[in-house]
Amino acid sequence: MLEARELTKCYTSFPVVNAVSFTIRPGQILGYLGPNGSGKSTTVKMLTGLLEPTSGQILFEGESIRSNRTAYKRRLGYVPEEPNLYPYLSGFEYLELIGTLRGLSRPVLKKKIEDLLELLSLHLHRHSPVSSYSKGMRQRLLISAALLHDPDVIVFDEPLSGLDVTTALVFRKLVAALAGRGKIILYSSHVLEVVERLCSHVLVLHKGNVAAYGEMAAVRRSAPLEEVFADLTNQRDTDETARGIVEVMCGT
Repeated sequence: MLEARELTKCYTSFPVVNAVSFTIRPGQILGYLGPNGSGKSTTVKMLTGLLEPTSGQILFEGESIRSNRTAYKRRLGYVPEEPNLYPYLSGFEYLELIGTLRGLSRPVLKKKIEDLLELLSLHLHRHSPVSSYSKGMRQRLLISAALLHDPDVIVFDEPLSGLDVTTALVFRKLVAALAGRGKIILYSSHVLEVVERLCSHVLVLHKGNVAAYGEMAAVRRSAPLEEVFADLTNQRDTDETARGIVEVMCGT
């Protein structure tokens, strides 16, 4: 179980994430939603150990991740929003580096790399430098790297970025299959329709605060998630905004 308790991050005394609490059990997918600037990426960075919370705790299997951060990271898979890769390594070399750092034996690692590259349509480009990869190819490489060591906790931050329609469909089925294997999954995204279809639970963040949290069915009981999200985050009426843009464009 992964648990956040009163998780808070402040910059110059201003909280960008304010007392956020949630629990993700094995087999659950928590959709983590919020407008730009709501604190989603900051939360993700705290969960992955890239940022230290100002206050609050992150617990994995009942223990603070601070007590043994290295052991926690061994069981963590992370697909970041920005694909910061080593451009002069080939795709194969990059996965080989990640797998070696994760402590996988060479025979197991080689087979996993070959299989993942084949399944994610990267095998033909396995010896090409990452600098030559498209955005979608880089995203597929990041997904492969995150899953290579069979992690128990997986954090996806805008994972569909750059993926084509077919790969995006495969990815959604992959996430569901991972949950079926008992993985703990946090899925941070702004694509509401995917979160609504895929996630078992949802948390809506607004200006660093929890606006809604619970099982997906309970949160959207009153309306589709898109309407719930707009209402909870005080978004302007979307029809009115669209009409206003057209009027400005047309000079009316």
